[in-house]
Amino acid sequence: MQRISVTASLNGMTIQFEQAAFDRLEAYLAEARRALAGNPDQAEILTDLEQAIAEQCQRRMRLDAVRVTLRELEPALAEIGSVEDSEAAAPPPSPDAVPRRLEQVSEGALLGGVCQGVARYFRLDVTLVRVIALLLLLLSAGIVILIYAGMMLLLPYATPEAGAPPVRRIPARCRELVLALRTRLDAATS
Repeated sequence: MQRISVTASLNGMTIQFEQAAFDRLEAYLAEARRALAGNPDQAEILTDLEQAIAEQCQRRMRLDAVRVTLRELEPALAEIGSVEDSEAAAPPPSPDAVPRRLEQVSEGALLGGVCQGVARYFRLDVTLVRVIALLLLLLSAGIVILIYAGMMLLLPYATPEAGAPPVRRIPARCRELVLALRTRLDAATS
């Protein structure tokens, strides 16, 4: 005799698993418990992990299915990834250790991303940089417009961060225009 399915409660969500899928899930959670042994937040992390697994399984399960199969569980676990104790993992590099580059940042930009890039480079709030740029524009009789345009043409674009929101329409059009101008300038100089 063999069990066909096992009912499990993952953070309060009741889900039926095929035996092979349940065995894999038990092994995954046991591995997570071992990785988090000694971590004061182990219970909270495991609860969050169970919640994520339950949501992934429900999202992947066919509408006509009654239980989660190993075929549906494996991609869910792969997307969540293996569990490592964050205290044992290597710490991320400090902001001072990462070399800074002056770049245009299109995410969150209003026009070309120059103020966003200057703010990131000097580790300032972008609103402060925009206010300073506006004051300089008013005090310099428009010379700041030429400086801004020059910086748009000369500064490279920063690579978008993972999970960053899509670029708004005006910065995207500015980027297209700048890239077209750079191509024409390169063709004219070569």
